[in-house]
Amino acid sequence: MESVELMVFDLDGTLVRSEKDLAAAVNHTLQTLGLPVIASETIRGLIGDGVQMLVRRALGPHAEERLDQGMAIFSAHYMEHLLDHTTLYPDVLDMLDHFDYKRKVVLTNKTQQYAMKIAEGLGIASRFLEIIGGGSTPYAKPDPRLLQFVMEKWEAAPERTVVIGDGINDILVARQAGALSCSFLGGLTQRDKLLSLAPDRSCEALAELKTLFA
Repeated sequence: MESVELMVFDLDGTLVRSEKDLAAAVNHTLQTLGLPVIASETIRGLIGDGVQMLVRRALGPHAEERLDQGMAIFSAHYMEHLLDHTTLYPDVLDMLDHFDYKRKVVLTNKTQQYAMKIAEGLGIASRFLEIIGGGSTPYAKPDPRLLQFVMEKWEAAPERTVVIGDGINDILVARQAGALSCSFLGGLTQRDKLLSLAPDRSCEALAELKTLFA
């Protein structure tokens, strides 16, 4: 069991199941622009680098001329519907109760206002020291300066910090900043892709964190 003093959590695909609402907002955007919709499974693979990159990827060859319009449509729709189907993953509340004494932060590339609305709406915002979303700092995952900033702010040593997430960016930001990585294999990213990056730890369910870290 690894002793840690700061636990850094990803949001989408780790703490919350949000892909249905993201996919709905993407396809609403495409329909409004008169473009073909995309299969939900395809959209799952586009998530992880922030909303603007999600919309850019969804627009494909139309991105350059339609991105601003697409972002406006997406943002208006998603802000109103981001809690329609989004729920916590199983074991989240129990796991957070278990680690109630630990310093915990959410670090996500999701736009700050969306991240806060979801965390507050699902009743977990108060469980964390802070929620750091896209646009609230100059950096985004996997830039190690983002995690270094967080560790310095909360006075946590890299070797006593763990990043828990379902994305490739979570493993990379931890590794590049000298922190531990723990891949959640039940999220949005294909498990084989995550395991190929050799994370320090991995779990099938968040409840397993209780046996991995203290």
